[in-house]
Amino acid sequence: MAATRILALDPGTKRIGVALSDELGWTAQPLETFERKFLGADIAHIKELILRHEVREVVVGMPVQMSGRVGPAAQSAQQFLDALQAAVGIPVVAWDERLTTKAAEQMLIEADVSRKKRKGAVDRVAAALLLKSYLEHLSSLQPAADNPAPDEA
Repeated sequence: MAATRILALDPGTKRIGVALSDELGWTAQPLETFERKFLGADIAHIKELILRHEVREVVVGMPVQMSGRVGPAAQSAQQFLDALQAAVGIPVVAWDERLTTKAAEQMLIEADVSRKKRKGAVDRVAAALLLKSYLEHLSSLQPAADNPAPDEA
């Protein structure tokens, strides 16, 4: 079966949040949060997720500063992305993740999730928000089937 899903990663210093699209690339669902060990182990786990879930592309959250500047966190995420790209045989793309963690935290607070449970969930929910943004971007690039090009009308 052909790989059809997109995997999103929200890499932090201690944990990586993971989200997965459906086969059609319409929805983003939180998948898991895993504790970081060391780069090789982290990449091995992600490679296993790619195989298990038939992933065709990986999106890595890039924590660009609000000013648009690339700070230490974004540099670290870029190094992670580069290592992941070298290890997997599918596209790995960076995607702006500004405010996704704060938005995820707020969603969980509004859902009355306890502080203890929020700690484990916020990274994967942030990854799902990141993936949702990426999927919306992809769908905006595709011409709608219902709207023929002007010369075809």
